[in-house]
Order: sequence, then C-alpha cells, then structure tokens
Amino acid sequence: MEDVEVAPPGPLEIRVKVVSTSICRSDVTQWQSTAQPDLFPRIFGHEASGVVESVGEGVTEFQVGDHALTVFIGECMSCKHCVSGKSNMCQTLGLERKGVMHSDQTTRFSIGGKPVYHYCAVSSFSEYAVVHSGCAVKVSPTMPMDRICLLSCGASAGLGAAWNVADVSKGSSVVIFGLGTVGLSVAQGAKLRGASKIIGVDTNPDKQEKGKAFGVTDFINPAELNEPVQQVVKWLTDGGADYSFECVGDTGVVSTALQSCSDGWGLTVTLGVPKAKPEVSAHYGLLLSGRTLKGSLFGGWRPKSDIPLLVEKYANKEIQVDGLVTHDMPFSDINKALELMLQNRCLRCVIHMPKRQD
Repeated sequence: MEDVEVAPPGPLEIRVKVVSTSICRSDVTQWQSTAQPDLFPRIFGHEASGVVESVGEGVTEFQVGDHALTVFIGECMSCKHCVSGKSNMCQTLGLERKGVMHSDQTTRFSIGGKPVYHYCAVSSFSEYAVVHSGCAVKVSPTMPMDRICLLSCGASAGLGAAWNVADVSKGSSVVIFGLGTVGLSVAQGAKLRGASKIIGVDTNPDKQEKGKAFGVTDFINPAELNEPVQQVVKWLTDGGADYSFECVGDTGVVSTALQSCSDGWGLTVTLGVPKAKPEVSAHYGLLLSGRTLKGSLFGGWRPKSDIPLLVEKYANKEIQVDGLVTHDMPFSDINKALELMLQNRCLRCVIHMPKRQD
C-alpha cells in the first residue's frame, strides 16, 4: 500500500470515491504480460463502482454525490463509431493503452511529483480515481454497489458476447472455453436465448457444478481426455457447435474453438486477453469451410446507451450477477485477493474500500 496524490478532475472529467472494485483477470494479465511493454509504476483495476466526489469543467451529466460505474471504454456520442450504431469502438474514448488520460495524455496520479500510470483510464485499485465523464455511467443509489460493479466489465462482456456479437439463437448448440466470470456469463446469455446445448470446457473440475447454475448442460475437462477437445465437442453436437466462445485468454485455444464449431455456419467469438503470444494461428481451411472468427470488446455494449439497461435487468432479477462473486475482502487484503486469482481459486473477489470520512 502506498499513498499517492490524486489530482483534481480536468475538463469533462470526474473524480470518483471508489466504493467497490472487483479483480478482473485482465488486471492480472496486464500486470504479468510479456505481450506489451512494461508500464510501471501503475495502478490497476477497472471494474468498479463509486460516488462522484468532484466534477471538472464542462461536466453536466454528473453531480457530486451521484453513484456511478466506471467503464474501461467510453462513448462520446459524436464520433463515426458512436453515431453509426454499429460499434462500441469510440474513436475518442476507446481502449486506452498508454497509461494516461484520454484528454491530455498525462496522468492524474503521482508520488513525489513523479507520474504513476493509469490502467484503461480507470485505475480503481485506489480510494479515489479520475475518469473521463464519458467513461462512467450513472446508476441508481438503490443498487448494491458491491455487486453491480461486475457489470462494468466481466458480466456484461459475457452477456454481450452471447447477445450482441454472436446473437445466439433458440435451440442452438454452444461451447464455451473457460468458465470464469466471462465464460459463465456467456453461458447465462446463451441459456436466456434458449440454446439447447451449452458445453463448458475447463480444466478446473469445480467449474462443473458452478457451470450448471449458469446454464451449462455438458462439461468437458481437457485434462481427463484421451482425444482432442474438438473431437468430443463434434461428437456431442453432431458435427460441431453453432457457436463457440474463447474466454481463456490463450490464442492457441482460438484455433481449438474454431475447430469445435460447425462447417458452413459455425461462429467463434474470442473474448480473452492473452498475456503472451498475441498472434492467432489457424488453418485457412477452417475459414474456407464457412466458419467465422469474430472478436468482442465489452460484449459490443455501448456504455452510456446500453449499460443502464443491464443494470435494470439486474434490478428486475432477469440476469444473475451475485453468483459470480466468490469472495468479499477489504482493500487492505487486496494482495490476498490477487493470490486467489493467480491460483484460480476464485471467480470474482470484490474489494471493499474503507468507509472513512475525509
């Protein structure tokens, strides 16, 4: 734990007192990544909820005291992608990779005058964080902040991959590689769309029972097989699944997922963030035979336009989020929470920030 200075919000920015932040696999992946240059010192964390503490010049949407979710991509409402209605890849507030703020390419964190870098322009592993107002979504103060924080990344990403990116159809077959928070949310989305067979693939046997609660009908543990996973999937689905989802963050699994879906119309969606070997390799024949490979960022959701609808679904008990939380821990135990993630002993650890008055 270190004390950092958090600057006031700049124009169109808000400073948020973080209430709850959950540890996402991509926080750990980026921390350990060999696929991208090191960028340290850095504050990770992006899946969070909080209360607006102050607002910068030009901010009209938020007021001090508002409850908000932080989001790792924004929606400016005016760029080519935002007005198209076809994409959530905002050209102004898209995924930030340089460890700085979108607006002026500098940081809002510092120690002794030296910059501390951001992660995804959020950095919620801090009691206070400055985010662009376009990367935050106002929510009702009646919502439980220690649960809806999952809708700022993992749960939404999985549901959106099933609904928006794949558009899973009723009666279809689905195979999901990796039953973490994202994979289980894909399963839930597929179940709600009426998929008839939902196959979960994971090397952790404990995920079999957990998967059932989210709609998984069949479970495959690759460590227990004497043949390739794709052969088992083809046997279970009469030639290949209609949809396959790669939620592991391993580019080698992308090829397996492609081989697991059907000739002619099989669609593979990749959601995982790899920490090594970012290049995807697959035999051209898999695509020539009619399969499709698509990528998914945040499940295709546009933060401002769409996330309030997901929060409403949660409030109406139409989607399950609480079951994804396996641990609740104080901020002082964040290193223990990171160890649980590294050891694959948790789905989501929700970190609760101190409730002290400043």
